[in-house]
Amino acid sequence: MRIALLGGTGDIGEGLALRWAYHTDHEVVVGSRDPEKARAKAEEYETELDSRGVEEKVTGFENAMAADRADVVVLAVPAYHVVDVVEEIGDRIDEDTTLVTPAVGMQKGAGGFRYNPPDAGSVTALVAEAAPEGVPVVGAFHNLAADRLANLDVELSLDTLVVGDDDDAKRNVADLAAGIEGLRALDAGPLANAAEVESLTPLLVNLAIHNDGMHDVGVRFE
Repeated sequence: MRIALLGGTGDIGEGLALRWAYHTDHEVVVGSRDPEKARAKAEEYETELDSRGVEEKVTGFENAMAADRADVVVLAVPAYHVVDVVEEIGDRIDEDTTLVTPAVGMQKGAGGFRYNPPDAGSVTALVAEAAPEGVPVVGAFHNLAADRLANLDVELSLDTLVVGDDDDAKRNVADLAAGIEGLRALDAGPLANAAEVESLTPLLVNLAIHNDGMHDVGVRFE
């Protein structure tokens, strides 16, 4: 499977790229608005994998090129950029492409961060509104600590909550998540539930801020 991580040079993109390349046989493509930056990061990821005895090809392209022919496109970009990126790649994706968003709208306030959803109700809903007709949208990977994800020496033992209205696309993303060792995907229902899932992220960030030793805090449901 070809996975394109747009914004794959950033924190959550780095973690997902490394984990998928390390734990699975999927083709990993890094996307960026700057193709040179994408290629440089892809080479950096290859070097990290090679140091661990894994010979895996990671390529880097401009976002639209990275999304072209991808089976799954992950929008690993801040919430305020997601619509621009979806519009940028709109003519490169179709109903056979699953669009995944881990983005969360947050705003810093007194004492920590607050959930700050867009008018659509959630970032996942915003992406669904911007996506070309027929392209399935799934929300996932919202509540993962990026540093923990990118450190291949760390065992995860974490859950990710998956929301979406297309059951096949949601199962596909859940399978991709489960391919990462120590990551369990849980079905959190339809896209309408995205706000509840996204709002966990500022809570986790605040826990990390106010408690020593919880910098990489995540969730596991038992």
